[in-house]
Amino acid sequence: MINKLVIIGVGLIGGSLALALREAGAVNEIVGLGRSRENLEAARTLGIIDRIETDLASAVKDADVVVLAVPVAAMQPTLAQLSACLSPHTIVTDVGSTKRDVISYARQHLPVHLARFVAAHPIAGAEKSGATAAMANLFRGRNVVVTPMPENDPAAVQMISRMWESCGAVVNTMPPLQHDEIFAAISHLPHLLSFALVEDIAFRANASELFSYAAGGFRDFTRIAGSHPEMWRDICLANRDVLIREIDTYQSQLNRLRGMLEQSDGKSLEEVFGHARTARAEWLAGKQDS
Repeated sequence: MINKLVIIGVGLIGGSLALALREAGAVNEIVGLGRSRENLEAARTLGIIDRIETDLASAVKDADVVVLAVPVAAMQPTLAQLSACLSPHTIVTDVGSTKRDVISYARQHLPVHLARFVAAHPIAGAEKSGATAAMANLFRGRNVVVTPMPENDPAAVQMISRMWESCGAVVNTMPPLQHDEIFAAISHLPHLLSFALVEDIAFRANASELFSYAAGGFRDFTRIAGSHPEMWRDICLANRDVLIREIDTYQSQLNRLRGMLEQSDGKSLEEVFGHARTARAEWLAGKQDS
């Protein structure tokens, strides 16, 4: 049981965490902070939070758990503000999509509280944002990655793991660099490509005509281009070194396919397409089995 939970940033992820914990009976009081008063009022009306706080020090006083659900670029200033007002027993965690940068900020601003700072990343989301998009079942059956530090108190890591498990999530642990490398390949790069394709089409002279003929394939490929621009700007910049390597690898694959087209090498194209189709089918089958 978490007696007092403070969520800084009551959007899709923070709000869904609050709803899931409330549904599981795992929390007593939920306090919300954020940039938008309107969003916080909506969260309170929807029963996501119990009360709104505007002062950080007052909000986190005697909190059991503080969840940083702010954009990646806001992590550093938020941690800097937290440094002077945390109770010794409070556990701080985050939901950021990159981990090396957040851990670096924690080392910088919470040096005496590192034992109780536990970095985490729930692998769930949607294109919609804000408290009104929150869902109690968002994390059910989804992975949550926890990236412990050597300084962490094992009890704090266990507390955050149990918090996510009570939401129905499957908790995994891995080093921060491994996390950032994995998600650069299977999350950050796909978002970059989706944004890039829509941008390319949108600025062509015949964009209206092209969009008028776009159907299911284009819609499915570009679905994630509907994601929050500020959030994805921050994620891409925070993980830029690994993401640049992934772009280079993907560019090599495009150059390979381009060469096949230039040579009218249908056999090789079909082999690539067939291998990709099989790999995707096996991935989907594995997800269903799990």
